[in-house]
Parts: sequence; C-alpha cells; structure tokens
Amino acid sequence: MDISGIQGNGFESLPQFLTSLAIGLLIGMERERNPSAKAGLRTFALVSMLGTLVALIAEKIDSPWLLVVGLLSVAAMIIESYRNVPTENNDPGTTTVAALLICYLLGILVWLGFSKLSVILAIGTTTLLYFKPELQGISQRLTRKDLVSILQFSILSFVILPILPDENYGPYGAFNPYQGWMMVVLISGLSLAGYVALRMTGQRFGAPLLGFLGGLVSSTATTLVYAKHSKLNDGMLRLSAVVILIASQVVLIRLMVVSGLVSPGILKQLAPVMALGLLFGVIATLYNWKRLKNEGELPMPETSNPTEIHAALGFGLLFVIVLFCAAWLSDIAGSGGLYIVSVVAGLTDIDAIALSSLRLLNMEKLSSEQAVISIALAFISNMTFKFGLAFAIGGIALARHIAIGFIAIVSGVTIGLLLL
Repeated sequence: MDISGIQGNGFESLPQFLTSLAIGLLIGMERERNPSAKAGLRTFALVSMLGTLVALIAEKIDSPWLLVVGLLSVAAMIIESYRNVPTENNDPGTTTVAALLICYLLGILVWLGFSKLSVILAIGTTTLLYFKPELQGISQRLTRKDLVSILQFSILSFVILPILPDENYGPYGAFNPYQGWMMVVLISGLSLAGYVALRMTGQRFGAPLLGFLGGLVSSTATTLVYAKHSKLNDGMLRLSAVVILIASQVVLIRLMVVSGLVSPGILKQLAPVMALGLLFGVIATLYNWKRLKNEGELPMPETSNPTEIHAALGFGLLFVIVLFCAAWLSDIAGSGGLYIVSVVAGLTDIDAIALSSLRLLNMEKLSSEQAVISIALAFISNMTFKFGLAFAIGGIALARHIAIGFIAIVSGVTIGLLLL
C-alpha cells in the first residue's frame, strides 16, 4: 500500500484541522459543564480531529473503509467508558454518546470540504445540548391534541405531498396537484406554528402575544372570540379591541411572508403597500394600548386545529375553486373580473385568493401590479367582514374602539395602492 502521498509538511491541511478543533471544543464546552457526561472539552476536540485525520488518510491511501473503522473505534471507546460505571442521576449517557459520534462525523465532513455545513451543524448540536431543560419543558407542555396536530402536519407534508404529480391540468393549466397541495402545507404550517405557540404560552405574555398568535392562526376566529368577551366589562372591552387590532395587523405580516415564499419577486411592490397599512395600524393600536389600564383575566382564543385532514382538504378545494374563478374571470373580463373574485373570496378566506393570485403571477397570467391589487382588495374585504362581525357580536361599544384602528389600517393599504 503506497503511503507516499501523505508524506510532506502537510501545512496546507492545517485550516481543516483547526476547524475540527473548534467544532470539538464548541460541543465539548457544553458537555464539560454536565456532571454526568464522561466526555468533555479534550475528548470532543480529539474525536473531531480524529475524524478529519482518518478522512485525510482514507483519501490518500484510497481506503474509504478506514472511515468505518474509525467510527467503530469511537463507538467501542464510548461503550467501554460507560459500561458498568454509574453516572449521576442514573443518566445512561446516550446524549453524550450521540454527540461524540456526531463530532467524529463532523470532523470527516470538514476534510471532505463541507466546513461551513459542519460548523452550522456543530452550533445546532450545541444548542440542542444546552437547551435541554427548555426543550423538556416544551415537550411536557404539549398536549395530546398538540402532538396529533404535529403528526397530521407531517402527513400533509411528507406523505401526501411527495406522491402528487407536479403537472398542470384543467382549463388554463391552472390546477397543479403538487403546487396546490404545497399551498395547503404552507398555510397549515404557518397556522400550526401559531396554534402550538398559542396553546403553550397561554395567558402568560399578555395581549400583544395573544393578538399576534391569534392572528397567525386565524384573525377572524380571534375577532369572534374577543368580540364575545368584550361585553364583560370596560377593561375587557379595551383589551379585546387591542387584541383584535393586533391580530388584524398580523395578517399583513403573514401575507408578506407567504408572498415572499411563493413569489419573491412580488415583494418589491407588495411590501410597501402592506407596510403602510402596518405602520398606520401600529400607531392606532398604540393609542388604544395607552388607554388600557387593567388587562384582567385574558381569555384564550378557541381556534381549531389547522392541520386536520378535513380542514386541509377544505382549504385545498377552496384554493382550487378560487384559482379557476380568478383565471376564468381574468380571461373574459380582464383585471375587473379578478378583483371581483378578490373582494368576494376575501370576505371569508384571504389566504386562498392571495395564493391564487400568486400562482397566476408565477404562470405569467397576471402582472405584479394586478396581483398586488388583488391581494390588497381581498385584505380590505376581509377587514370589512371582521368589522361587521365585531359590531354584530360585540356591539357598538367594541365597534367604536376598533373603528379608528381598522380605518387606519385600510387607509394605509389604500394609500400604498395609490402609490403603485
């Protein structure tokens, strides 16, 4: 076996070994502070550099099996160090074992030219190790209902989505099963994040967070819940108004995020329109917040699970219907037909028309300006519906408290449209 290739000064390989050393020290620093861990700074640093050294030798002598031998050697060392040796709190040390194996593999990645990826993974590994108490607290606070929601989202994303064909069907080629379901996954995922956070945080962080998370899941549902509670007393009336205003502004942020993910090019025109509405809304909300003296007991918005299969199918069907209607009316009646669909669809669900407009934009059936106007009209229509809902359930008192804020938000969006 010729080993002449590994002879020489080898200083050109020093940066890789320094990177491996830094990775090992980073992970080992966290393990060093754990009394039950049998590996610390030195061990992790050595294991990481071992991975790089083994990868170097394996490459030079053209023997990739040496990498496996190195991995088995590290595993054997770990088994021997933990065998029949009691640890604090009877910790079996599986976390440290996994971290050591990862450290060895990261060292190999460094030599293979993936230094940046290795550093990122090392930081992620250290973060997971350090925040053990917080992660345990999160898992303990999750209810069975929350876990079911996460599992359902996994089915939507990793079971249903991959098997759908990525081809255009139907009139105007507007229906693409894969792209359509991707929209379902996007909205469900965004709503699920707010839903789980809302269930976990509860009332502990006050009206701003409740309004933000409620708006992330469903601003309409949040408006409905707080409109009911606004009748309890004057303090709850002002609180409800603040939460409803915040939830409505979150929709603007949500639209920008979704648009940026689906069609990034539209943000140049859409962001200023949404930002003006957000700016005007924040000013009005701060005015209402200043008048809020006592929050009292905060009610929780009773939002439904956004990842249930029937909910996903319902949104998917609505998306397809709105997409076909928008494409058809846009074809026979121009932009006026699209705008009519936006106003009507926006009354109940702004996501469907927003995603439909973005889809048509990507298919070059709409211009960026038409898509922005369509999304803005749907938002204004949705705001009108929520104001009517608040008035019908919360009465004239709640309507007065949110009127200035709603007018400010809609005015900001309208001014943004006029400046297009």
